[in-house]
Amino acid sequence: MNPISQLQTNLGLKDKFEGVRPGWTVRVNQKIKEGEKTRVQAFEGMVIGRKHGSEAGGTITIRKVTDNIGVEKVFPIYLPSIESVKVMKRTTVRRAKLYYLREKSSKEIRKKIRADKPETIAKASEETAV
Repeated sequence: MNPISQLQTNLGLKDKFEGVRPGWTVRVNQKIKEGEKTRVQAFEGMVIGRKHGSEAGGTITIRKVTDNIGVEKVFPIYLPSIESVKVMKRTTVRRAKLYYLREKSSKEIRKKIRADKPETIAKASEETAV
């Protein structure tokens, strides 16, 4: 085991974004300290990329559009201030990095990305079983 992995296990750090894939919409709750007070701030958007896997320097990029202005945030996957990550919507995409979405409008993005529905997945598995 390399020293960085050993340090992560000793500190009890874990990948908060484990299993999150590009194209999914997630809500990241992050603790923000303002003076002596701390609060939780949510950032909800689409995952457009993940870099460096699960290693110590791994990051995940999340993009949202607010008032026709695109905002991207890069979160280190082992950031201690991340309180929780909730998957809001799972979608299927054909690429690992979705940087091309930066130039697309919301309507074009909805056309490109297909949402996985539980009914569709169940029907597909039944058809393949028969």
